Amino acid sequence: MPIAINGANGVDAERTPLCHIVTPVGMLGYGLQEDETTDAVRRFVATGAPTAMILDSGSTDSGPDRLALGTLGSPRSSYVRDLRKLLKIAHEFHVPLIFSSAGSDGSDEHTKEILDIIEDLTKEKGTDAYTFKTVGIFSGIDKSLIRDRLRAGAISGCGACVPPLTEEDIDASVRVVAQMGPEPFIDAMVVNPDFDIIAGGRAYDPAPYVAYCAYLAGVDMNDWNSPTVQRQVGGFTHMGKILECGGTCAEPKSHGATATIYKDGEFIISPLTPGARCTPVSVAAHTMYEKSRPDLLHGPGGYFDLNTATYEQLEDQRSIRVQGSIFHFTRATGKPYQVKLEAGSIIGYRSMFMGSVRDPILIKQLDSLTELVKQYVASQHDNIPGTYEFEFHFYGKPDGNAEDASSLQQSPEVFLIGEVLASSQELATSVAATGRIGIIHGSYSGQKATSGNFAFGIGGKSVIELGPCAKFSMYHLMDLEDGEERLFLEDDVTTPTHNGANGNGIHKKPNRLFTQSVSVFGKGDRSLPRSATPTTTADIGASKPKGQISFIAKTSNGSTSNGHSKPRTLGDLAKVVRSKNAGPYEITFDLIFESRDAYLKLKESGLLSPKTIASAYNILESDIVWVGFFDPAQAFKATIPRIRAGKRTPGGSFMENDVHGSQQHIPLVNLKLPEELIATLV
Repeated sequence: MPIAINGANGVDAERTPLCHIVTPVGMLGYGLQEDETTDAVRRFVATGAPTAMILDSGSTDSGPDRLALGTLGSPRSSYVRDLRKLLKIAHEFHVPLIFSSAGSDGSDEHTKEILDIIEDLTKEKGTDAYTFKTVGIFSGIDKSLIRDRLRAGAISGCGACVPPLTEEDIDASVRVVAQMGPEPFIDAMVVNPDFDIIAGGRAYDPAPYVAYCAYLAGVDMNDWNSPTVQRQVGGFTHMGKILECGGTCAEPKSHGATATIYKDGEFIISPLTPGARCTPVSVAAHTMYEKSRPDLLHGPGGYFDLNTATYEQLEDQRSIRVQGSIFHFTRATGKPYQVKLEAGSIIGYRSMFMGSVRDPILIKQLDSLTELVKQYVASQHDNIPGTYEFEFHFYGKPDGNAEDASSLQQSPEVFLIGEVLASSQELATSVAATGRIGIIHGSYSGQKATSGNFAFGIGGKSVIELGPCAKFSMYHLMDLEDGEERLFLEDDVTTPTHNGANGNGIHKKPNRLFTQSVSVFGKGDRSLPRSATPTTTADIGASKPKGQISFIAKTSNGSTSNGHSKPRTLGDLAKVVRSKNAGPYEITFDLIFESRDAYLKLKESGLLSPKTIASAYNILESDIVWVGFFDPAQAFKATIPRIRAGKRTPGGSFMENDVHGSQQHIPLVNLKLPEELIATLV
């Protein structure tokens, strides 16, 4: 019997959802709104459809330290705080909790630590009724297997900006994880149908979302050529790609988001925060977020194609129906299933000092003084064993190359950081200390302030030892043999293969890549109803919900934004101008326009082109990874390599000053619009 849902995600009563998913926040450990999450779960559970809390917990955005140094992505206390709230909700409503990339990097050590936190929370006062069958999924990869695959030619860089992997890189890597696809999660659900919690290691961000939906729908992930399966997995993956960032798809950004999913892959998405709303543009635009291109998004086992996706506003004016995404399985074309390897290595030790310069005479000569300081440091360390690099970060220093005269105005204060990378901590600290003395007491032309050049002492420290310095050593794709993408089980129940037989026709058992642990935490009564079981009765051909408003992009009576009567720069015209990592080796730029008319006129003007991007970022056009327009989001996107000091380099590590890449958009904000374009804008 169809389930009536009144006011939940704008869903009507004429069609049975496959499930509902609540994502409380875009990253476990960042904090969540317990009341909002509880209200959403209560509302969805009341419909009778399977409901789960699913969220992501990982990223390479903040650099390689977590993989190389074994640090958690958030303080342990933050995971305790968030999980305490989520376990309370999971217990009260008997809904499963599923998350991936535990501890941020998803290493086996951090997955185990998060499992320990869950166990500890079930022992706290007031949790006597808790009982959670908890599955841990591990994605650490043995370096000997990687070395064998490298020698077999089965490893390639994840993108054109990633250098080839070497055996030296493998040796230097402290720990290696692979981004699992949905298959290990599906297998864990199949062999543990009474699960309450799944804590996954490193995984493709949408993987647990895809897995829950595919599990409930009974999708055969090996039916690669089925148009039905391609639509289902395409929709499930598209939904997961949006939800894994929480409420970033909403206006204003919400902590979390919810989705109602149908068996054919269609889904309806809404923000968790009552005062926020999703629009066709905000949802379509979010698919671009952190990706090299907006239309074809690659992941384990294939890619999903958004070129036929549609986005429709529902009558509640805050929910969006999405349909039409297609997943293309690489094995359908005879290519192997691939997973992304991630690892970091230690390349030395760092120390730093920081402070500011306020003397206007010195500010004009900072470049020459810092060069003299480098020479002085070198002279003081010419006979000391070891190697080092010494550079400066400047904040607020006038740009002598700027075309805009306002940028050349004297800054009242320049903040600087001296950063040192050396072969030992002792040497790094010695170089930093010597450099600091040079900055304080160095002489310069016209000097009047002879008692010292440098305001320092922040935090009571003169020189700060930063410890080991990490660098990404792997961000590569590894070909898998048949069945390796699945969860490894001793009885081999869940490793069906298509071509997994040796020359004698005997079944070939896959390598041990992804494994599980199963525990029951808490002493509560497990006879109560637990997790949802798979259902396969939903009608793929059922009628679509009514009450939809076809997507017609909102067009204001003017093409302006940001309070300007007439836009003069790209920043005036665009509703969103942002930059962000697209993995550790790329920076991607998104420009999103509220007015359809303004977007089309800008597109026709030819202002945004490979030449414009190359000029704005001082690179060659041939260096650009991707550039183009994306009509569903009324957006323009460009992706370029990460470049520091004229060299391609991954995010994080020595001399990093914008590890998320979120402050690289300013050249586009300030780009002047041509007068002929301005004249056409209302």
